[in-house]
Amino acid sequence: MDRYAGVLEEAADGTRQQERHYQLLSALQSLVKELPSSFQQRLSYTTLSDLALALLDGTVFEIVQGLLEIQHLTEKSLYNQRLRLQNEHRVLRQALRQKHQEAQQACQPHNLPVLQAAQQREQEVWAHQGGHHLGSADRAW
Repeated sequence: MDRYAGVLEEAADGTRQQERHYQLLSALQSLVKELPSSFQQRLSYTTLSDLALALLDGTVFEIVQGLLEIQHLTEKSLYNQRLRLQNEHRVLRQALRQKHQEAQQACQPHNLPVLQAAQQREQEVWAHQGGHHLGSADRAW
């Protein structure tokens, strides 16, 4: 009797798996109908059936979930890196302003226009370089 129960259970599992395969295949066929006809022609019934079989055991979903987690961790890391760079940029900009103010206060009045022009060029170069660092962080994001 136990042998028959095992056979019946295996048959029920096979039937459930077959039903799940047909559900996945039907869902895939519905998705394919939404594609342009040039793509529909490339996806045969056999290809869709094979894809449905690959989806049955859940491995694909586990892989996608793992990739999604990796993406979230990467995005979080890049976001934190950007915040850190922005903070460093702000601190350096404040230090440069302070340095310029001190230099202007110590400068002789007749040399002030020359000093201010040099400081302006320094700020422009620094702003360009600082913007470049943040821009490269954005491109990595």
